[in-house]
Amino acid sequence: MIELKSPAEIGRMRTTGQFIAQILTELGELADVGVNLLDLEHHVRGRISQRGAQSCYWDYAPSFGNGPFRNVVCLSVNDAVLHGMPHDYALRDGDILSMDLAVGIDGWVADSARTVIVGTPADEDLQLVRATEEALAVGIEAARPGNRLGDISAAIEAVATENGYPVNTEFGGHGLGRTMHEDPHVSNKGRAGRGLKLRAGMTLALEPWFARTTDQIVYDPDGWTIRSADGSRTAHSEHTIAITEDGPEVLTQRLPLHADPA
Repeated sequence: MIELKSPAEIGRMRTTGQFIAQILTELGELADVGVNLLDLEHHVRGRISQRGAQSCYWDYAPSFGNGPFRNVVCLSVNDAVLHGMPHDYALRDGDILSMDLAVGIDGWVADSARTVIVGTPADEDLQLVRATEEALAVGIEAARPGNRLGDISAAIEAVATENGYPVNTEFGGHGLGRTMHEDPHVSNKGRAGRGLKLRAGMTLALEPWFARTTDQIVYDPDGWTIRSADGSRTAHSEHTIAITEDGPEVLTQRLPLHADPA
């Protein structure tokens, strides 16, 4: 079932989204050569506790995964792209780091992800990250009342195709609001004009993610961390949006690095 949110409820999700955006901005500034993933995890734990928020990941136990997730942020490095479990790893020059965070405040959830390159970026890695960001932007632009869910999916897929990246359809975007995962599923591949009709009040997490040379995935022994099957590098971008009568609103819009919070 899809629950349409009122303007007041969207406002509560916006509060959560702004908090997540600020944390992801902080993580982007903290991520540097030599920084341990566990230090980033503990930074997020502290910020969530300080705010009185609730992690959507802690104790999360879906059908996949090996027992409850016992971290508050997903940190995925290089060929890892989704559900990366923070562990004892010091970031190296040129690493790609995808950071995914979902939090609830006063019963309302938002979800966002960004990918950064640590230290010296390779051109092909910059292209990969930018492609996910572009795909996210065009997907958001397609999220308008009267359009179809397939319009979002097709817009995301077109960017992947233009850049030569295959698209995995096992994991994609989703509805959210009172919980982290609600209907509908939003594939990163689809046909324009097909699928559910979009309506004002729908809230979605759109999350294009690409691996450079494969659409196949494998799981780490931890049962959580998802990697490209051929070891090629990956990137992931995500925003929570609300569909309004005036068009899409990004509820997790981030500040530029080094910008002062409003």
